[in-house]
Amino acid sequence: MRRAIELAKKGGGFVHPNPLVGCVVVKDGHIIAEGYHEKYGGFHAERNALTYCKTETNDALLYVTLEPCCHYGKTPPCTEIIIEKGIKKVFVGILDPNPLVAGKGVKMLQDAGIEVEVGICEDEIRELNKVFLKYITTKRPYVIMKTAMTLDGKIAAHTGDSKWVTNEESRKMVHQLRGEMAGVVVGIGTVLADDPMLTCRLEGNHHQPIRIVVDSKLRIPIDCQLVRTAKEYRTIVATCCTDAARHVPTDIELIHCASKNGHVDINDLMTQLGTQGIDSLLLEGGGTLNAAFLEAGCVDEVWAFIAPKIIGGSDAKTPVAGKGIERMCDAINLQNIDIQNINGDILIKGKICSRE
Repeated sequence: MRRAIELAKKGGGFVHPNPLVGCVVVKDGHIIAEGYHEKYGGFHAERNALTYCKTETNDALLYVTLEPCCHYGKTPPCTEIIIEKGIKKVFVGILDPNPLVAGKGVKMLQDAGIEVEVGICEDEIRELNKVFLKYITTKRPYVIMKTAMTLDGKIAAHTGDSKWVTNEESRKMVHQLRGEMAGVVVGIGTVLADDPMLTCRLEGNHHQPIRIVVDSKLRIPIDCQLVRTAKEYRTIVATCCTDAARHVPTDIELIHCASKNGHVDINDLMTQLGTQGIDSLLLEGGGTLNAAFLEAGCVDEVWAFIAPKIIGGSDAKTPVAGKGIERMCDAINLQNIDIQNINGDILIKGKICSRE
């Protein structure tokens, strides 16, 4: 199953909004086939493994990270080919919460006389598919808030200079994360200050995230890099501006959101993005946008890079702005903490604790 998990990871960035799934077929103690879900619309892991297997599969064992699908979608159901190929027993990591499957895949296999065992490496697989598991049950994106700050909590000097807070290795990790998420989000303040590209700039074949700008008053400059490259990379501007005189170039996709105190309603934005099949977002905004997402309860996970440097300045910006929490006991807490040393920088990752 752990080999199936490693295979599943290869689909990162290419299968949105589908899950990451890996499959291993074993016979007489030897692996005879492997497969994973490679891209959205392509064969699922089980069908990839079994279709191209050159060895007789009768009485073989099949290991798959997620319950096999049992319905027709963009591809035929995986239960169908598992039954056809004479698989003896199927080991399933976790059940699929998709209402179209949700235990039906396991039952179909059992009804065909195939033994099924469920619940192997569950925690690892749930972490691997945290995006899918949220999206399939809520139809809203999984949001990771990424921040990069100095030891004294600053994301830029008082002059606005921010290149670079963290080291090259940390920045490379962020590009890797961009390549795994469906979209990357910034506020108009970041666009005006930094003129970013928001692309994954790693060597090789990597998914490019949808670039999303939260721009309540439609101030995005027509000569910024995001607008100039919108033909090449899908770019969305979210606004609550109703001024007909303001417009954006035709290459930009415009989303009109509800207004909340004159700004884009973040919850409405999340609903609309989810409707478009955008299942995950990397939040790379400044303090204002980070505060808005946190206040709306729309952040699922935090990646905080901390550089071992001090710049000071009472006017230097911090990762989260806004009015802020009034009492320490009401602070937003993280759980499942993971701490890494990134060549001197410190990365703290954690999930937002439920406030229920």
